Amino acid sequence: MNGSAPPPTVAVIGANGHGHWHRRVIAPLHAGGRLRLVALVDVQPVRDEREAPVPPGVEVFTDHRAMLAATRPEVVVICTPPHTHLPIARDALAAGADLLLEKPPVLSLAEHDELTDALTTTGRVAQVGFQALGSAALTALTDALAAGRLGTVTGIATVAAWQRPDAYYARSPWAGRRSVDGRPVLDGALANPLAHAVMQCLAVAEALGGAPPWPVAIEVERYRVRPIEVEDTALLRVRFRAGPPVLAAVTLASEEFVAGEVVVTGTTGQAVLEYPTDRLRLPGDVVTRRVPGRRGLLENLLAHRADPFGVPLIAPLARTAPFTALLDALRAAPEPQLLGGDLVDVVGDGDQRVRHLRGVTDVLRAAAERGALPSEWGMPWAVPAYHAELAAPPKGETR
Repeated sequence: MNGSAPPPTVAVIGANGHGHWHRRVIAPLHAGGRLRLVALVDVQPVRDEREAPVPPGVEVFTDHRAMLAATRPEVVVICTPPHTHLPIARDALAAGADLLLEKPPVLSLAEHDELTDALTTTGRVAQVGFQALGSAALTALTDALAAGRLGTVTGIATVAAWQRPDAYYARSPWAGRRSVDGRPVLDGALANPLAHAVMQCLAVAEALGGAPPWPVAIEVERYRVRPIEVEDTALLRVRFRAGPPVLAAVTLASEEFVAGEVVVTGTTGQAVLEYPTDRLRLPGDVVTRRVPGRRGLLENLLAHRADPFGVPLIAPLARTAPFTALLDALRAAPEPQLLGGDLVDVVGDGDQRVRHLRGVTDVLRAAAERGALPSEWGMPWAVPAYHAELAAPPKGETR
C-alpha cells in the first residue's frame, strides 16, 4: 500500500451477533491506521463491547442503503442472515465497494451466477468468509499431498461433533429454518456452523486436482433431534468427475466435542487436520502439532486491493462455487428425519438445554473411516440416503 494514500474505508453490515467477531478483527487494523472504520449497520441497537468498541466518529445506521449513500465505504463486510446476502451485496457493489461476504455467500447456483455478474459489471471483488482457508496448516497438508507423502489419495473425510442449546435455535427468526418468506435459508449444520468442515475438504480435493472440483452427485442422510426444519446431524458423500469422494459426518447434537477433523487417507499413510485449531498430523509424525499462521481474510482483501495481480484472494467467490452447488442440491432433499425416544438424552434447563443423540460421535467416525453412510451398514435408526445429480457448473466455471 502506498504510504501517502489514505487507508481504505470499511463498513460492517450486521454489526451484532457474529459481526462482533469481524469488529474485533477490524479494531487493531483501525487503530494501526491500516483501514478506517466509518460505519456500522444493524437493525438492532449496535452493542458496544470491550474488545471492539465503536471508535469515535464511526456512524451507526439501521439501514444499509442509507449508510452506503452517506459514507461510500470502499470495503463492506456483510455479516447478515444468509438469505439477505445477495440483495445487500448488490447494493454494496453498485455503491463501488469490494466485499467480505460471510459464509455461506449465497444459497443457490442461480444466486451465485447473479452475484458473479454483479462483480463483473462493477469491476469489484468479493472475498468469502471461509477463514480456515487461510490456515498455514492447510497449506502444510496440501504441500504434503503434492510431495506424495500419502501416496495416492483414496478418501477425504471430515468429522465434527458440536453441541448447540435451545438458545441457539432461538437466536433469530431464521434460526433452524429451511426458508423464510419463500427464500431459502438452510440454517442447518452443513450450510452454517460446520460449513468450514465441508469447505476444507473441498480445498483438499482442489489441491489434488489443481482446480476447484465440481461435484457431480451427492448422497446425504439428514437427521434432527428437535422440531427444526433443517438437520442438526448429517452425513454427506460427495462424488466428483475425478478423484476420491468426500464424506462429511457432522452433528450439533453430540455427547462429546470434536472440534473438526479433516482426515485424508492415502495408499501410504493418513493425515489429520484439526481445522479450527490448525493442528496437523502427517504420516511419520509422532504427535499432532500446531502449525501457526493464518492469513486474515480482511487483511488479504486489503492487500489484494493494493496489488490485484501480485496478491490473489484466498477465498474468491469463484472458489466457493462447488460449496454452493452442494447447498443447491440439498435444497431439494426431504425433511430431515426426526429422532427421539431412547435415542436422545436431554440435559440442562432453560435456554441452555441440549439434546444429545446417543453414540452419534462413534457413528460419525465409523462413517468417515468406512467412507460409507449409516444406512449402508444397517445402523438401526438410519434412513435411506437422498441421492441427487448436480447441475452443470455456473457460467464462467469450467471443470
